[in-house]
Amino acid sequence: MRSRRRLPLEKLAPYLLPDSDRGSLPTPIVWRQLFGNDNPVEIEVGFGKGLFLLSAATANPGFNYFGIEILRKYQLGTATRLALQDRSNVKVACADARLLLRDRVADGSVQAMHVYFPDPWWKKKHHTRRLFTAEFAAVVARVLMARGHFHIVSDVEEYFQVMMGIMAGLPVFQPAPPRMPTEGKHDLDYLTNFERKFRKEGRPIYRAAFVKSC
Repeated sequence: MRSRRRLPLEKLAPYLLPDSDRGSLPTPIVWRQLFGNDNPVEIEVGFGKGLFLLSAATANPGFNYFGIEILRKYQLGTATRLALQDRSNVKVACADARLLLRDRVADGSVQAMHVYFPDPWWKKKHHTRRLFTAEFAAVVARVLMARGHFHIVSDVEEYFQVMMGIMAGLPVFQPAPPRMPTEGKHDLDYLTNFERKFRKEGRPIYRAAFVKSC
């Protein structure tokens, strides 16, 4: 996953979505039109360097993956990796995920949501910038289909407990077995780049999964 020289934008276009805050995405997004098929859709919020998207898309070619990242450099870097590996079942957007999910994703249209290692915003005065809030979890509940899954991973116990408290307040979700790590036999055999770093450092990682009951 070492960075390569970024490909020209015309080569990346099939993998990119325009910035949602400029009004160029349809409302709501029509997954069939976006991906050209009716395969199930899974969304990752904050995909960073794109390891999960690449690994999941390779392992599950019959699924579509939609990544949302607020940093443009990560969107373009991940799109380059997708283009080099010809992963046509992934699209990546540069946007504020809270707004994109709220305004542009249809109710009950997503099979799974993935939130891995969200920024904890350590300072108390910055807690309002945290992704995972009661409002965010409620939006996730709305866009997931019945029996859809919500996967959560963090290396910050305090933030993880906050997230678990929020999930406990949503009776539509029931606990499910979390996605467990592989043995990490090589550098791509991890959920994300953060997981690879933290596990090699011996740091604890907290995992949870939920299923939408109806």
